[in-house]
Amino acid sequence: MFAAERRQLILEMVRANGAVSLRELARVVQTSEVTVRRDVRALEAEGLLDRRHGGAVLPGGFTRESGFPQKSHLATAEKTAIADVAASLVEEGEAIVVGAGTTTQELARRLARVPGLTVVTNSLLVAQALAHANRVEVVMTGGTLRGSNYALVGSGAEQSLQGLRVSRAFLSGSGLTAERGLSTSNMLSASVDRALVQAAAEVVVLADHTKLGTDTMFQTVPTDVITRLVTDEPPAHDDRAATELQALADQGVQIAVAGTGAGGDVVPPPGRPRRDVPLPGQRGRHPGGQLRSAGGALTGEVLAPERAARVADMRRR
Repeated sequence: MFAAERRQLILEMVRANGAVSLRELARVVQTSEVTVRRDVRALEAEGLLDRRHGGAVLPGGFTRESGFPQKSHLATAEKTAIADVAASLVEEGEAIVVGAGTTTQELARRLARVPGLTVVTNSLLVAQALAHANRVEVVMTGGTLRGSNYALVGSGAEQSLQGLRVSRAFLSGSGLTAERGLSTSNMLSASVDRALVQAAAEVVVLADHTKLGTDTMFQTVPTDVITRLVTDEPPAHDDRAATELQALADQGVQIAVAGTGAGGDVVPPPGRPRRDVPLPGQRGRHPGGQLRSAGGALTGEVLAPERAARVADMRRR
């Protein structure tokens, strides 16, 4: 197959699916991942698609949401590492909510080992992962099934969450920026995610580095409502993700980086001095806070008055 034919086929696959892994592209066009990566880079230079770690997506952030089959093949190792760290935050006997997504599905598989846990979810995949767990109670929301991500959405799902109060909400999404927070490409999913946030005392976002710096149509969680972000360390060449991590930390989001070595601090973009990312405690709450990596406990947070008021106001709405 000539390069032009390969690239046309790659474009058609990405346009049809929203996101496709390099492995799947290589299989379909019958060539190596190295060659496909070169083709994807050339197509990105023409503005026809965007590269992501391990795959390619439609250009620009404001695009339609990819389905579960496509998402499940992107950044799988990173999602596994993130789920390991997120699971370490959950304690025996806790009540939490877990939103829909491939990363939260990985988290659910690990939560099956936490005794006495109560998990409220709108995700069939999360519920399935916990269905046979001993001493874990699963509470499903109502709602209408959205087949592309196996989630329950709509007014039924939102109404079933009214009056609910849990310790933590674990959410994923399509994009995360310091300016706008967590966002998704689907209006119904965004609305349910906001209802999940209002039910929780603390919001933990699970997002691999491919989502950092990506902004999509519907905001789900503003930055000042996000308590913690669990992510992976961006590759050395990914300046956008590293810059976004620094900006999120500067706004008081507590960050845990999965899969890094001791110290676990965020990799700064070229030209910026390397330093520890400040935790919320370094902003007048807990002086001397330090970013922790996988395996390290996360320092507790006391919300500043202005941020606490913002969170309370959002929950009242």
